[in-house]
Amino acid sequence: MANQYPGPPPEQPPGQSGQNPYAAPDTGAPAGDGYGFPQGGRPGEPGYGYPQAASQQPPAPGFPPAAPPQPAPGGFQGGAQPGGMMLSLGDIAVSGDTVMTPAGPMPLKGAVWTATDMSRTEERMPTHAVVLAIVFFLFCLLGLLFLLMKERVTTGFVQVTVNSGGRHHSTMIPVQSREQVMFVLNQVNYARSLSV
Repeated sequence: MANQYPGPPPEQPPGQSGQNPYAAPDTGAPAGDGYGFPQGGRPGEPGYGYPQAASQQPPAPGFPPAAPPQPAPGGFQGGAQPGGMMLSLGDIAVSGDTVMTPAGPMPLKGAVWTATDMSRTEERMPTHAVVLAIVFFLFCLLGLLFLLMKERVTTGFVQVTVNSGGRHHSTMIPVQSREQVMFVLNQVNYARSLSV
């Protein structure tokens, strides 16, 4: 490490083997037009990273040409979906005029949506209320007021079912609060309005 220099290495004599990356080009001409830039090196040459026009190349050897898509059983074939996904309920997605499910695509027009609330809400005394009641009972009798604290706990699922195009799919969406139950039911109502 004693022979290190702060600048680029010195020029090598022409008879020595090896190429100095810091030396001027052997031809004495400056670098090409496209050197170091994303544009092509010559006029009309496409730039790096820009979309290119699709060229018609034959398929790779050993692979058959792509077959046109076959219609789904039930007579409905989902096409290109403009605008992206509008709604998602568990593993059911609504995009464009199609309902996408693991059972296959279904037409949105005329779909029948069903939502069943299978959740339950319990009201119970939280553990921290009992602890506070015991601690403050020793100091004053007002600690018994902590026993009036209640909490509501919601557990369960909302079952969402869709029927359309001769197909049927059902999914269970877990919920932990009444607000989540109402959100899922509102989403199903929105899907119903799209199906009309």
